[in-house]
Amino acid sequence: MTRSRSHSPVPMSTTTSPARRWAVCLAAMLLAGLSACTRVPEGLQPVTGFDLNRYLGKWYEIARLDHSFERGLQNVSAEYTLKPDGDVTVLNRGYNTQEKRWEEEEGNAKFVGDPHVGSLKVSFFGPFYGGYHVLALDRDYKYAMLTGPSRKYLWILSRDETLPEDVLQGLLHQAKVWGFDSDKIIRVSHAPPADLLPAADQTAPGASSTAAPAP
Repeated sequence: MTRSRSHSPVPMSTTTSPARRWAVCLAAMLLAGLSACTRVPEGLQPVTGFDLNRYLGKWYEIARLDHSFERGLQNVSAEYTLKPDGDVTVLNRGYNTQEKRWEEEEGNAKFVGDPHVGSLKVSFFGPFYGGYHVLALDRDYKYAMLTGPSRKYLWILSRDETLPEDVLQGLLHQAKVWGFDSDKIIRVSHAPPADLLPAADQTAPGASSTAAPAP
């Protein structure tokens, strides 16, 4: 669930947004039981000593296990804002490289239990919630690694648009140790979308803008 560069105003999708697609996935998972959507994957533990106030704000997606609800999205970010009732507003934003437009969706997050444990649930669609579990968190809250209800989901986030390579490699190694398929993790680009750049700055013909899989 994905800080603070301003983007040019571009029409957004509301019917094909990643969150809408995620909602469909959540609805399908609900058929298998509500608890399956928010539980922590077996053998993993969310961080303790979690401080929501320090976690709030904007994060940039650095790497992820790709899924249909995010496929084709780059420049992905997530912003978390505390609500008066103690829940958290989640604003996800990303650039659809195929449709050449920004997509965003707003959701709601709340703790599953102890607010000092990094285990929350997030909804972008009515009563359907999905797990949001922080597995690794920098002591200064500069980067984080989180998962969903199973090891099919993994995100690495940073307060900046880039993360030092040694830090990223350490997180990728830990993800592999924890049983995630590290060969399928992709990196997320935060370079300005080519179609928004002046012609002289656009990528040369034949050059690829697709993020290479992480080692």
